[in-house]
Amino acid sequence: MKLVRTALAHPLVWPVVTLVLLTLLDLAHNSAFLSIRMLDGHLFGAPIDILNRAAPLVIVSLGTTLVIATRGIDISVGAVVAIAGAAAATVLADDPSQVGLALAAALGTGIAAGVWNGLLVAFVGMQPIIATLILMVAGRGIAQLLTGGQIIPIGAPGYLVLGDGYLASVPCSVWIALAAIAATALLVNRTALGLFIRAIGINPVATRLAGLRSASIVFGVYVFCGVASAVAGILASSNVRSADGNNAGLLLELDAILAVTLGGTSLAGGRFSLAGTVLGALIIQTLTYTTYSIGVPPEATLVVKAAVVLVVSVIQSATIRALLARHLQRVLPSARTRPIVEASE
Repeated sequence: MKLVRTALAHPLVWPVVTLVLLTLLDLAHNSAFLSIRMLDGHLFGAPIDILNRAAPLVIVSLGTTLVIATRGIDISVGAVVAIAGAAAATVLADDPSQVGLALAAALGTGIAAGVWNGLLVAFVGMQPIIATLILMVAGRGIAQLLTGGQIIPIGAPGYLVLGDGYLASVPCSVWIALAAIAATALLVNRTALGLFIRAIGINPVATRLAGLRSASIVFGVYVFCGVASAVAGILASSNVRSADGNNAGLLLELDAILAVTLGGTSLAGGRFSLAGTVLGALIIQTLTYTTYSIGVPPEATLVVKAAVVLVVSVIQSATIRALLARHLQRVLPSARTRPIVEASE
């Protein structure tokens, strides 16, 4: 019983259970769901497709995780994805050989967006949702100005390989996402930055009074989120071979926030889990795949996604976990005798 209570209390248990249940549902509908085959030297199959499609969301969600951990929010990430793709496509439209310049332009827009959000939140003192809402609205307009309101095709092979190419038979976007996960994990787990971010999220006033330069750290977190969004914009535009200022990254900010919360990160700040965020992103992408594969009508897809997210979020709440634990104590005889034995010892 103690083992069950410990498992139920672990923040990653419900995301893992949700992902397993979705996988079982897909297997029930398609027995070859987990099969992976080699075709023309590349790995193909539903799991590879899910990982490939989830890569931009994973990268954006990493930046969103750190922002939320500082009691912030960034709802402009979808717009930054669109701006980054539009900036890269604009450069490549003039000269397809300027792949390096296109990447620099995309990353530069991400840095600029992060600096803008960070200045408003950390130094001006504006509420994070309002500060990022400004860029969410204006950023979509900036992306459309860059593209002239048109979809700009991208044909540079050196750029397209990032989102549509393969390395060692695995999509390059998956490798890039893995590199982003590793770099972020090293940053927050092997340096004092992770501790500082948690401290700011728990009590920003106390950390400031303790001498920690919390404003600079919050500013850096928003810049990091902007860069992560730009990388996702590069992968997204490369994968679809075009830049669309109107639809690129649309509603991605909502999926990123859902991925973060499904992974166990607290919206109140101070507690975050990168592993949980990655699981949350995979849940959302797997759920999207599942709804299409089992024949859910496109107009009902968002409703189904919302219902699943609601159920998982409710199960993850502390109140529901306590109710489950009390129910198990009533059902399992060992649960009633265990505390008495432990007390006598």
